Parts: sequence; C-alpha cells; structure tokens
Amino acid sequence: MRRALTIGGSDSGGGAGIQADLKTFTAFQVYGMSVVTAVTAQNTVGVQRIEALPPDLIAAQLISVLGDIGIDTAKTGMLLNREVIAIVCQVLDEFGTKKIVVDPLMKAGTGAVLLEEDALDLLKTLLLPMARVVTPNLDEASILCGETISDVAGMKEAARKIKALGPEYVLLKGGHLPGPRVFDIIYDGNKMELKDTPRILGEGFHGIGCTFSAAIAAGLAKGQDVREAIEAAHRYVVASIRYSFPLGKGRRPLNHFVKI
Repeated sequence: MRRALTIGGSDSGGGAGIQADLKTFTAFQVYGMSVVTAVTAQNTVGVQRIEALPPDLIAAQLISVLGDIGIDTAKTGMLLNREVIAIVCQVLDEFGTKKIVVDPLMKAGTGAVLLEEDALDLLKTLLLPMARVVTPNLDEASILCGETISDVAGMKEAARKIKALGPEYVLLKGGHLPGPRVFDIIYDGNKMELKDTPRILGEGFHGIGCTFSAAIAAGLAKGQDVREAIEAAHRYVVASIRYSFPLGKGRRPLNHFVKI
C-alpha cells in the first residue's frame, strides 16, 4: 500500500486543507495520514479563526508517523510561521523524505493570512530546496519572486525565478488571470510547458489548490514521474470542479468522489 502524508491546517468545513487532502488520497487509492499544524474554524464563506499548534507537538506527530508507518511522499500546506517551517523541515530531513510537494499557502481565497510575513524567508531558504514540486498560484508566485504577474509571459519569468530557489519542478497555476481559458506553467529548469484549459464558469470553488497538490503527491507516491502525476492531478481537479457540490453559503466545495 502506497502512503502519503499531508502536513498543514484543518478545515472544519471539510472542503480544503487536510480534510480535502485525505479525501484526495483516498480517491487515488493511497493510504493517507496527517500532521496538523493549525486548527481553523473555516467553511465555504471564509476563515473565522486560526490557532497554531506548538512546534513540539507538530514534531511529535511527524515522528509518530514517520517512525512507525513511513511514507512514500509528503505534501505541505499551511505552515503559518517560522517555528513551524523550521521543525517540519528538520524532521523531514532527519527521516530522509525526498518526494515533497509544497503548496506554499500564504492567504486563503477569502483573504485570511496563512503565512506570517517574517516566515517567508524560511519558506524560500529551507522548504523550497526540499521540494520535488512547488505549486504556487499567481498571488503566491508574485510574493515569492517579488513582482506582480499579469500575463503568461510574466508567469514564465516567475517560474524561472522560483526554480532558482531550489525546487525540482515549478507548477505555476494561472487560474487568477482573467479570461475564458486557464494557463498553467510546468518548469523543471530545462523544459517550459504551457497547459491551456477552458475555464469552468462558476461563482467560486473551495479547495482547488489543496486538492491539486494532494493529487500530485498521491501520484508521486504511486511511482509516477512528476509530469504524469501533474497530468493525472489536473484531470481529477477539472472533473471535481465540474461536478462540485452546491453546499454552504459561499464557494462550492469540490467533488472528491468523482471518477476519472
């Protein structure tokens, strides 16, 4: 049985964060485990409260999972502050974890801060060099490279700058650009690939980034190469958006039960 670990914040509404990751792992028939870094009061409307867990408790969770069951891949989400990033990187490094997918969460779709400003340097210098794949959206990529991104040319330049921070692959998600099509960039330092997908119209969806990165992690756990994992994850996310649920009063949660 292939095993994947998600490290991040909870979502009491179940549509994003660790809950979405575990649903995604199950959809890909991968045994999912979790390490909680923060507890949130969150639903389809927004994030009402965040409480970070102590770093020593986060370390204890990591050691508990890695020292007993072991993992084939790990995925990080909300890490919130410097202390959390430092301890997560330390423990993953001590256990020799190699296949790491980094979803560099900084703000929720509704604006809640998910990464403290003074933690950005550790995200860049400690975590990104450990990543097999990093999956920023346009806002996160703009922060990582220090420039506003407004078109595909800017996305390509940002991918080059983020690659220079040390990850093996950059998947830059362009869903925030306006227009009838969604453009994503995949860059490994040599090949720059542009994915072009028709936009699925709607009033907003909940948990796309979490689900996409978790699906990539599941593919890596099953032995797929990075581009295979991204392609399978992309198909799954598109289908889960297309058949998303009309639950709650805000953005629609994705349909993690969808078959691809």
